[in-house]
Amino acid sequence: MQVFFGRPEEIDEWMALVRSVRDEFPGLETESALDEHRRTVLKFMGKSQAICVKERGRITAVLLFSRSRKMICFLAVAHGFRRRGAASALMEKALDELDRSRDITVSTFREGDEKGTAPRALYRKFGFAEDKLTVEFGYPNQVFVLKGNK
Repeated sequence: MQVFFGRPEEIDEWMALVRSVRDEFPGLETESALDEHRRTVLKFMGKSQAICVKERGRITAVLLFSRSRKMICFLAVAHGFRRRGAASALMEKALDELDRSRDITVSTFREGDEKGTAPRALYRKFGFAEDKLTVEFGYPNQVFVLKGNK
């Protein structure tokens, strides 16, 4: 499975994937929210902080990460392509791109939220541990932290 840096000319295909899973992500409910996300993705692409998995030339999974904020910002896998290792491939690449001497964070769904079962297992697999409870886009979340190798 290959991971590629996202390119601005792929934004429509990237956003088609995001649109297909938007119901699973608080904060993407409206067209204006999707427009804002599109602008965000383009900014991340410009900083080489947007990566994707392609299968047969089609984007099937996406991840945004921030080097300056030391965090995983967004991860989505298209329906029909889940449980094939795409999320793990994206995480491996993102973690290779981030400063591992510093703590890395990700915010995901809380324990007991059915939306959080797969992402929480993924983050635990990579060594992230539960941290503080938070609310994002009006939805209860939990921060996970991967301790840096200081």
